Amino acid sequence: MGFECSSNEPNLYTKSQASTYLFLCKYMDDIIYMGFSQEMLIDFKETMMKKFDMYDLGLLRYFLGLEINQGKDFIFVCQRKYAENFLHKVTMLDCKTKPSPMNPNEKLSLDNGSGDANARKYRKLVGSLLYLTHTRPDLIYDVSIVAHYMHYPSMHHLGVVKCIMHHHITSTTDFELLYECTDKLKLERYTDNDWGGLINDQKSTSGWVFNLGFASYYMMFKEV
Repeated sequence: MGFECSSNEPNLYTKSQASTYLFLCKYMDDIIYMGFSQEMLIDFKETMMKKFDMYDLGLLRYFLGLEINQGKDFIFVCQRKYAENFLHKVTMLDCKTKPSPMNPNEKLSLDNGSGDANARKYRKLVGSLLYLTHTRPDLIYDVSIVAHYMHYPSMHHLGVVKCIMHHHITSTTDFELLYECTDKLKLERYTDNDWGGLINDQKSTSGWVFNLGFASYYMMFKEV
């Protein structure tokens, strides 16, 4: 059908025609497609429905835990339902909100004398928090820190994870990323480094956040 797979994103495909593009994202048997040409969109839809037994669900509203609210000049993206379902499973839905995810002055380490935590439970909680960071860039640093202790978590580490969860309770589950239509798109990059913040190996954690317009679209933390 003339699509090319992205070298950076294996689930992203693009098709060019007469200086315009059609974008396609797929996960298993779910497909999102978008583009600038109404003719290309209609042609792709009709071709796919002739070749495969499929349904057109209309304007994108929900995809893999992401909630999308589209207007004429904006798109809101959040994970409210995913967050509430996650918190309900761990019986923390009605917990009080804390002003910050974790103590900014606290340095975690492998040996803190608090006893071992259930590693399977710990990994499950951290994994869910990692998925929530798709729409919550304010949580990425803290979640990346507790993710260092996935193999040998302590009760203290588990307590820090629960503290992060408190921050994402009740009043913040509906926090959204806003992408607005504007003629003044400005690409911005913010970086930071905690310089030897990991006590056990003295490694640093570096982070990057890229903004386009008024919202973040790419975020990453890495040990260096």
